[in-house]
Amino acid sequence: MGSLYMFVQTIISYQMQPKIHSKQVFWVRLLLVIWCGVSALSMLTCSSILYSSDFGADVVQKLHWNPEDKGYVLHIVTTAAEWSMSFSFFGFFLTYIRDFQKITLRVEANLHGLTLYDTAPCPVTNERTPLLSRDF
Repeated sequence: MGSLYMFVQTIISYQMQPKIHSKQVFWVRLLLVIWCGVSALSMLTCSSILYSSDFGADVVQKLHWNPEDKGYVLHIVTTAAEWSMSFSFFGFFLTYIRDFQKITLRVEANLHGLTLYDTAPCPVTNERTPLLSRDF
């Protein structure tokens, strides 16, 4: 789902150029999406081979791997692909720094009583919407 999110955001990024940000931002995001896709595909392929082949019944519950174990290389490739994909996510979200620097948020909090438990009476006393009405 994260890869799909990155892909949709990259398409939106393409449509926002050059008004909101430069073409370079789009190309960086596109490269990161491709990197994420390749990592996810290699992780999926290696995991499928590792868990569907004859590497032992305890592969799913195995916590510590030795280089002599069957499937060790596939396990290392899968682990590297997983880390690679997480770094592509991190890099992708870092490309939004400049976009969010252009946004300013202001919040105003007003307390309408002496404490949070004081409530003002509801100004609407005769509401008759279908959700709250007792007349069917």
